[in-house]
Amino acid sequence: MFAAKTIIRLLQIVPVAVVSIPALAYDVIAVSGGGKIEGKVVFQGDVPTKKIIPTKNREVCGGPRDEPLILVGPDKGVEDVVVYLKEVPKGKAWGKPPKPPEIDNVKCRFEPTVQVIQAGAIDVVNTDPVLHNTHGFYGKRTAFNLALPNQGQRITSQLDRPGLVRIECDSHGWMLAWVYVADSPYYARTAKDGSFSITDIPPGDYTLVATQNYAGDTDIPVTVKANEAAKVSIELKKK
Repeated sequence: MFAAKTIIRLLQIVPVAVVSIPALAYDVIAVSGGGKIEGKVVFQGDVPTKKIIPTKNREVCGGPRDEPLILVGPDKGVEDVVVYLKEVPKGKAWGKPPKPPEIDNVKCRFEPTVQVIQAGAIDVVNTDPVLHNTHGFYGKRTAFNLALPNQGQRITSQLDRPGLVRIECDSHGWMLAWVYVADSPYYARTAKDGSFSITDIPPGDYTLVATQNYAGDTDIPVTVKANEAAKVSIELKKK
């Protein structure tokens, strides 16, 4: 009896951590009369840059440089924007990735800088001959925190919760990458000219989201009709 009362008092005093659970399950179905969304993401403003000043391992990391915060082509198209449909309850099957997802530390940069994966395993790799500490975050919550002191080292981690994961290196503070963990296969990553296509979508009304580190999220409503292509144009602005 005493032990039970003690536990109850502790539960009243100590805050309980809340585990976020995806609100919507995704069901695979046969899609009949699927439509598609085709479009382009653009940015009209001046391209902002960030000054990178490596403070260690310069023989591997290189010297000072300016890096763009948004990759804009000559026709204003934006590369490496993740575009996805929000909260799709059912639809086509997941495609098999060409290779297991990974993020590599190469010359004190992450490769790839932006990628989309299905929830599950991701390999974290160190190609450099220096220590990297690869740290992934869902918002402020740590997803993984991996020390990789050896060249060629590979560690498999798990990203089991849908959402945007920010990747940093605790040893080299300028390194940054993004992994979007998708909750459905209805996503795309823009090409160099900013174009994208999402196919085999069940007809209906959706919210299309374009997300990019500098510009944040841009939401637009879109209606998909059977066997038709919905054309969209998305302009990003500074968040």
